[in-house]
Amino acid sequence: MSKTELELITPDWPAPANVKALSTTRHGGTSTGPYAALNLGSHVGDDPQSVIANRALLGQHLPMEPLWLTQVHGTTVVNAACTCPHAEADASIARMANRICTIMTADCLPVLFCDTQGTAVGAAHAGWRGLNAGILEATVKAMQTPPGEIMAWLGPAIGPDAFEVGSEVRTAFIAHALAATSAFRPSTHDGKWLADLYQLARQRLAACGVTQVYGGNRCTFTEEETFFSYRRDSTTGRMASLIWLE
Repeated sequence: MSKTELELITPDWPAPANVKALSTTRHGGTSTGPYAALNLGSHVGDDPQSVIANRALLGQHLPMEPLWLTQVHGTTVVNAACTCPHAEADASIARMANRICTIMTADCLPVLFCDTQGTAVGAAHAGWRGLNAGILEATVKAMQTPPGEIMAWLGPAIGPDAFEVGSEVRTAFIAHALAATSAFRPSTHDGKWLADLYQLARQRLAACGVTQVYGGNRCTFTEEETFFSYRRDSTTGRMASLIWLE
């Protein structure tokens, strides 16, 4: 299989030339059934050999093996240069070349970071729990760069017309910041709300000084041919969003 058969998304942002980033779709791998085709998650019930093959295909586009984390919807951030694979964390940062920060998602929001000087990168897994708990703020802090010099890219996540949540989710965000009220609108189902993860992420980033924010215009739930979606399919694969310094 050639490198061109993978359908990859390249962030549209003015990152320095030595910052390399990409996000995978479900196209181009070897998995079958609900995992078709480029499932990169080893924890979702897919054939392990298919996952190994898919990661090898992705590896053709990378300078070294990515740092695969065990994501737990928390706020732990690790250094990709000195962390064991499968460490429990929901974000990683790197200042060394070719240390690949990697996040897997299938509706949760992947956020990639870099600084304007091209000296630091990071990747964060922001489902609603981690987002509300402060994973983005923790990642910005771990980069040890003035927030005004950091830019962020919001990768493919469940969109604002598809992410239905209970009132407890809305209440949790509003308890943190009243501005979050604008990121929720009533659903057609009683007691439910439609949540805008992208807007919530932009609010959290702005509050800690990161105003250069890009992306945030895809929907994993509705773009069924392109993305895996746990909310849509339950049994499904995982995409990856990756960033590193060249």
